[in-house]
Amino acid sequence: MEWIKVASAQELGEDEVRSVNVAGHSIAIYRVGGEFLATDGICTHGKAQLSDGFLEDGCIECPLHQGRFDIRTGKALCAPATVDLRTHATKRVGDDIYVQAPDA
Repeated sequence: MEWIKVASAQELGEDEVRSVNVAGHSIAIYRVGGEFLATDGICTHGKAQLSDGFLEDGCIECPLHQGRFDIRTGKALCAPATVDLRTHATKRVGDDIYVQAPDA
């Protein structure tokens, strides 16, 4: 699979999330504990942008209906979110952050 550069490490602060487009897919990039993680960027329940949500303790809360997801596993943690998010591989090369392009 192809790796796509999505950000510079300096552009994303600690406990911050941002939305990026990777090969036509909305992806949420998170920086937590100095680590970079990625999930699908759209809530599986409300179709809201997760980058507009609240990030705390390794979980993202949907801004629309407050469903929560574990950003490491994508697991839906509470209703109304019941369908898990897909997670995406990330890597850091120097100051550049890459995400593996998702399958269609």
